[in-house]
Order: sequence, then structure tokens, then C-alpha cells
Amino acid sequence: MDPLLLARLQFATTTSIHFLFVVVTLGLVTLLVGLQTAGFITGKPVYERLTRFWGQLYVINYVLGIATGIVMEFQFGLNWSGLSRYVGNVFGAPLAIETLVAFFLESTFLGMWIFGWHRLRRGVHLALLWGVAITAYASAYWIMVANAWLQHPVGYEVRDGVAHLTDFGALLTNPTLTFAFGHVVMAALVTGGTLMAAVSAWHLLRRTPDFLLFRTSLRLGLITMALAVTGLQGFGFAQFAPVGDLQPTKFGGGPDRDAMVAEWTTRFGPGDYTPPVLSNVGLGFMILIGFTLGCVWLLLPLLWRDWIIRLKFPLWLLLLALPLPFAAVLLGWLAREVGRQPWVAYGLLPTDQAVSPVGSGLMLTSLVGFTLLLGALAVTNWTLLARHAARGAADPALGRPPAPDTDTRPHPVFA
Repeated sequence: MDPLLLARLQFATTTSIHFLFVVVTLGLVTLLVGLQTAGFITGKPVYERLTRFWGQLYVINYVLGIATGIVMEFQFGLNWSGLSRYVGNVFGAPLAIETLVAFFLESTFLGMWIFGWHRLRRGVHLALLWGVAITAYASAYWIMVANAWLQHPVGYEVRDGVAHLTDFGALLTNPTLTFAFGHVVMAALVTGGTLMAAVSAWHLLRRTPDFLLFRTSLRLGLITMALAVTGLQGFGFAQFAPVGDLQPTKFGGGPDRDAMVAEWTTRFGPGDYTPPVLSNVGLGFMILIGFTLGCVWLLLPLLWRDWIIRLKFPLWLLLLALPLPFAAVLLGWLAREVGRQPWVAYGLLPTDQAVSPVGSGLMLTSLVGFTLLLGALAVTNWTLLARHAARGAADPALGRPPAPDTDTRPHPVFA
């Protein structure tokens, strides 16, 4: 088999799996900030219980998501040495910043938040969660800075056959960055809201004794879904104009397409510079799912007098809707990445020049190994999430008060 195809399949598989962790993490941490802040302001125990319940699910997803991210990044040196060698001086800068933010600041804040229950002042403990959320958004931002540069390389010059960063500010003002970052954030909030609403709906259908608790999280999840899906659609359609201008081959047209292809043919030789059909197919299905999720606005009036719970069928609809944001996230990511082909850095570095000079046998082994490893992490994550979500919010381990020490016998050393 073609080593290039195997390398692309591996990166597509591992990146897609990791991205599912990312949207859940980003969506849930935002909702957690809202819950714990509400608890701090109102002093109502229901918000602390919800923070503990959803915080436990968040921590599970975060820990396993970090593992998938570490595994995924190994590929840049293993399978894409041409990319690292040619554009590493530019592409590596935002990735290095993201690593510092995610693995140092975010993880530190989260660790202090986890072990700070009943040990820190309530305001300090809340500030730590805000720190987790802010650094999570910063981490996502720097990843999108790096990805936007691959979509539209800016702020560089080629010297001695290697791209060098000349204008760091150009990375931050990249036309393919702002709307794309907003789109990813809204997708994460839709995913987090849908997850919260679906789990709450499941408990309410089971006639949970914690009715008021899951009624509250159902409302929060639904409102988050409705507001975020509107922003999701807005940021999504806002990308068409800049992407069409800067990547005229992605949507198959544009006045500059022929001139750009002629320039590429002169520089890189004749070839097929049209992205695979999969890109536009994925885009079409993603838009369809987006409009389907937009129907959540029709459920909001049913929150009045709890008709959404009394009728029951809206709760079943929310359960059925749970896979939709995850499918949309994957389809959107494939449309963005596959639509860039045959370039790893649009118009600058062809994909076949970025792959490592590795034989097909070794590349196939790598594909199987990485897929099995990340697949196992994903299955473990969803198994643990389902198990802890099913237990309900009676007494989550996260934030549990320390048990009093009832043993008053002196230690043998002092006896």
C-alpha cells in the first residue's frame, strides 16, 4: 500500500479521536464554571452537587484526552518529518505555546482544583476553575493558530529551503483563524450542552429521586445548546467568504482558481490539485446536522411548567440527538483538512513531500498500533463516562468531604 495514504489515514484517525475529547473538555469546563459560579453567588447546595457530578465526568475525559494528545503528537516526528523539517520553525511556535499552556498551566490549575475541595477558600477554589477554563480556551486558540497557518501560510520567508517565521503578529491575524476558532468554540458548547441535556433526560426518564438536580442541568444544557447552535451556524457560514478567497480549490471554484493552479503547476509540476469529493460531502452533512440541532429552539417553550418532562418524548429526542454533535464535529474537521489537499501547507508544501521516507510495512504497523491505542483510550473514556453518569449525583467521589478520624487511640510510636 501507499505509505502516504497510510500516513494520512493514521493522522485522520488519531486526530479525529483526539478532537472528540477536546470538544467535550471545552464544553464541559464552560458549563462547570457557570455551575460553580452560581453556587458561589447563591450559596445553594444544588449547584455544588451539580459541579461535583459534572466535574467528575470532566476530569475523566480530560485525563484520557491528554493521553490521546500526547500519542497524536508523536506523529509529527514519526510520519511527517518533511513537515517538521520544512515548516517546523513556523508551525512549531504556536504548538510549543499550546504545550506550555495545556501541560503546565491548565493541568496545574486542574490538579489544585481537584484536591482543593474543602481545603481552599471558596473564592480561591472557584478562581482555579476559571483558570482551568481560560487556559483550556487558550490551548484551543493556539492549536487553531497552528492549523490556520497550514490553511493559509503567512508571516514567513523561505531561506535555504526552510520556512522561517518573520512576523508573529501575522499568525494571530490570519484570515482563516478568527471565524474558525469561534466555530470550534461553539461546536464544543453545543457538544457539552447536548451531553448535559441527554444525561439529565436519561435520569429524568428513569424517575430519578434527584428530580430537581437533573431538572436544573437539563435546563442549563438545553439553553446552552440553543444559544451555541445559533453561534455555530453564524461562525460556520461566515467562513465561506474568506476560505473561498484564500482557498479557491476547496469549494471547487473562484475567479483565482485557474491562475493559482497554473502557478502551482509551474512550481511543483503537473498534478491533480482538486480536493477529494469527501470534503464537500462531509461539509454538506455537517450543515444538515447543524440545522437539525437548531430545532432545539422548539423545545425551549416546553420548559414552562416542565412540559418537556411531563410529555417524555422530548427527553427521548434529546437522547437520540446525543451522537449528532460528535458526528458534525468529525465531518467538519474532515471538510477543513481534506479540503486542503493535496497540500499539508496550502500552496507551500505538498503532502507527498511532507511524509517521512518510511516503507509501507512500517507505516501500516504504525497505523494499526496508533489506531488500537487511541481506540482503546476512547472506549475506556466512554465506558467510564457512562458508568459514572449512570450512578447519578448521590455522592460523587470528586469533592467528597474528608471522613472524620474517629480512631482516638495513640499511635504505637507514642504509646
